[in-house]
Parts: sequence; structure tokens; C-alpha cells
Amino acid sequence: MHKTILVITDNLPEQINGVVTTYKNLEAPALRDGYRIVYITPGQFRHFDCPIYNEVKIAFPREMGQKIEEINPDHIHIATEGPVGLWARAYLTKCGFNYNTAYHTKFPEGLETLLGIPESITWRYIKWFHKHTGKVLTTTDSMVGQLKSKGLQGEIIPWTRGVDRNIFRSSLRNRTDNDLILLCVSRISKEKNLDKFCKLEYYGARKILVGDGPYRAELEEQYSDVEFVGFKTGVELASYYANADVFVFPSRWETFGIVMIESMACGTPVAAYPCQGPLDVVDYGVTGYMKNDLKEAITQCLKLDRYTVEKGSERWCWEAAWQIFKDNLVNV
Repeated sequence: MHKTILVITDNLPEQINGVVTTYKNLEAPALRDGYRIVYITPGQFRHFDCPIYNEVKIAFPREMGQKIEEINPDHIHIATEGPVGLWARAYLTKCGFNYNTAYHTKFPEGLETLLGIPESITWRYIKWFHKHTGKVLTTTDSMVGQLKSKGLQGEIIPWTRGVDRNIFRSSLRNRTDNDLILLCVSRISKEKNLDKFCKLEYYGARKILVGDGPYRAELEEQYSDVEFVGFKTGVELASYYANADVFVFPSRWETFGIVMIESMACGTPVAAYPCQGPLDVVDYGVTGYMKNDLKEAITQCLKLDRYTVEKGSERWCWEAAWQIFKDNLVNV
């Protein structure tokens, strides 16, 4: 009999982002260890798209308690701080059930960028939300430090990420031309700083942007020299990584950035800013470069050996991510 882990999330399972990717990749190693992961998501309740950011789902999960009781899980993990996570927190706290939580996204920074809500207000909410959790899982050591500096109490654990090497592999590179290809893979929204990629003027380079989102139409209208190819997944996405020369990561507000390790697994080095996320993921001078001048970072990346980049990515694996997740489950 498998033990049941209930993951409560404000993401729909078909969404393409780092949060969804993380939990999907834990499912197989969990099964091998005698666990099954089940979800409560906005799709199980009446919900609608947030008007200014359609990838955020606003749900009314009034049946939350009933669903939790029906699932009768051994462990409960609240993945997000949105409406679904909030209703779950309220019910679990009222009933005295134990659970743990995760901090995946720079929520305060994002709300300030998108809505102008001061970070100080959102940080008060974040501290309150995670107050009663057994443990808080976050992406890196630097994120642990940031959360502690903001006043979060209790046990905060760095939780690595991985890459599926059956999909993301250098053998997909099949280039026959001599074009210089700069690639960016991202949800296309304002807080991702994608204008910095689109504005890049690098002699002889093709710029390809993989992804979709609320900011795409505006960027497409403004930057006719960028190739917008939409969302890609699986081997098709991996082929874009493998056939690029440099992966450009312009975001300054990531807690991790799984797209970077997917690129490195395909042998493509990462050019990024020296900020949280890249500083935790990229090995400077081995798998990429981080500089305040992205053009300079790109130039340095072009000198790196692709095999070395691929080998340097091997420290990231989903088995390790699952082990940390499993070791920090709390009994209901």
C-alpha cells in the first residue's frame, strides 16, 4: 500500500512553469519508494483567470475540507500561497493537522512589479502564511538566507531541482549552419525582464524566444527581429536548447530557474545577470557566465566547451530533489 502525499497548489496541472515541472518530476521516484502524489488544484473548484495575469488562477475552494478528508493523506504539502493554498492552510490549522509548505516564487517582488504593491506588505503575508508549517522548503541556500532575513521562523530547508536527461541531452544538436543562435525560454510576462533579451544587439545573432504569456503581443510588436515560437515541451523544447549557442537568462527575480539547468544538460552555456538564481545554479566559467553586461557574458560563453557544460550540469538530478522532499515530509 502506497503512502499518500497530498500536494495543494494554485497551479493547474497543464500549466508550464517551474512549480508544475518540479512536482511532476517527483512522481516517478515517489512511486518507486512507495508513495503516490495526488493534487488539489484550482481546476477542482470554481475558478477564473486573474484579469491582469491570466496564468494566475483565482479559485473559490469552499469544498477544501471535504476534499482533504476524502483523500485522507499521510502527508500534506502546500505548494503555493494563493487562494487554494490559503483555504487549505485555514482548514488544516483549524483542524490541527500538520503540513509543510514550499516557497517557490519571489512573490513579493513579483507583486510589486506587476501591481505596485510594496514588498513590505507581501512579506508580512508570507511570514504569516508559513508561520504554522512544520517545515518550509525553498530552492537554494541563498533563498534560505533571504527568508530568514525577512523574519520567517522555524526550519527552512534548501531543496534542489533536477533535469530529465532522457529528454534534455546534447545528442539532439543537429545544426548544419553557422548561424549564431541566442535562445531564451520563459513565461512571457513583464517581471521576467525579457526586454533585455529582445533589445540585445549581438552581431550576426538570431534571437529565439520560446514561451508564451500576457506580454508576448507587446514584445512581438516592438521587436520584429526576435523569433517568437510559442510554448514548447519535451524533446521539441530540448532541441531548441541543444541547437542554441548560448542560453540567455535575463530574469532578476528567480528563486532557481529550471530552464537554466535544462539548457546546460543540452550542452548550451548560460549567460545571465549576477543575481539570485543564476548565482546558485551556474558554475562561473564552467557552465556559463554572469555579468551585468549580457553581451559580455555571451561572448565569454561562446568560448566554453559544450561537453564540459553538459558534465557540469550533472549535479542537478530529480532523485536528489525527491530525497530532500521525502526526508522533510511531516505526518498529518
